[in-house]
Amino acid sequence: MKHRPRIFWIAAAAAAATVLAGCGSGDGDAVQANSAASGGTPLAVVATTPEVADFVRNIGGSDVSVTQIIKPNVDPHDFEPTPADIQAIASAKVVVKSGVGLEEWLDRAIEASGFKGPVVDSSQGVKLREGGHHEEEGEEHAEEEGEEHAEEHDPHIWHNPRNAKIMVTNIEKGLAAADSARAGAFAKNLDTYATQIDKLDADNEAAFAKLPAADRKLVTNHDAFGYYVDRYQLEFVGSVIPSLDTSAELSARQLSDLVAKIRSTGTKAIFTESSLPPKTAEAIAKQAGVKVIGGEDALFGDSLGEPGTPEGTYLGAERHNTEVIVSALGG
Repeated sequence: MKHRPRIFWIAAAAAAATVLAGCGSGDGDAVQANSAASGGTPLAVVATTPEVADFVRNIGGSDVSVTQIIKPNVDPHDFEPTPADIQAIASAKVVVKSGVGLEEWLDRAIEASGFKGPVVDSSQGVKLREGGHHEEEGEEHAEEEGEEHAEEHDPHIWHNPRNAKIMVTNIEKGLAAADSARAGAFAKNLDTYATQIDKLDADNEAAFAKLPAADRKLVTNHDAFGYYVDRYQLEFVGSVIPSLDTSAELSARQLSDLVAKIRSTGTKAIFTESSLPPKTAEAIAKQAGVKVIGGEDALFGDSLGEPGTPEGTYLGAERHNTEVIVSALGG
């Protein structure tokens, strides 16, 4: 992922220092922490992405108050936090991130906010993809930091439900460490939610088992579904944006090569994504003579649906993705 300069940081940091002075670690924090431990005030948690925020809500239940930074259908690869986001971080007791370099902006936002509390990296322990193949890192991943790490690995880890289970387990541990009085409730919620993730995984597997292997060919807006492709034994033909990030663009040569590959492999469709414009995908689909899947059927690659809809949850968005893919490729 490319590192983009953020001009707002100078002003944001100054505003944070002036407006938020003392918010990060004053006596008020100890009062709120004691109140939370006694069962009064919910634990204040900032979660970066829609997926991570949904995980925190499921594990924390009514014992947490979640502020979600990135809203639905916003591209996380090109996100810039606002002063309000920095204020939310300053007021939090725990910050939870997706990890693997997805939130390039977060370290600077934390520094600007003065936040000194725990940051839970939900990706710890996940086996990461690197350049289209697996790199099994295990515990070493927990120690890796910095932009080099972000450049090398695929951050879209939640698209494999088995990874999602690791993520929610990390979140449960982080919440329990921050509020030990509620650890039992968090553990119970984890057991319930992990069972639901297992069912999602089994349902996805059963759905793809009905689809002939020759039809399991995927073309998407950008390379966001590598973990999903690997988990359900699909064939990734290519992407409209030839990158794990969304800032790259197809060259004329790459465009013609993708069209040729779609035709030669017998790929049936191109899938657009909810957080990305569909125009280029539509143009490529027209050239290749295949259907484009978009609108209400667009996949949730980097985001979830609107709050209050089934797709506004991780489980609902992943079910939607599988239903759309299987229906389009099986038709």
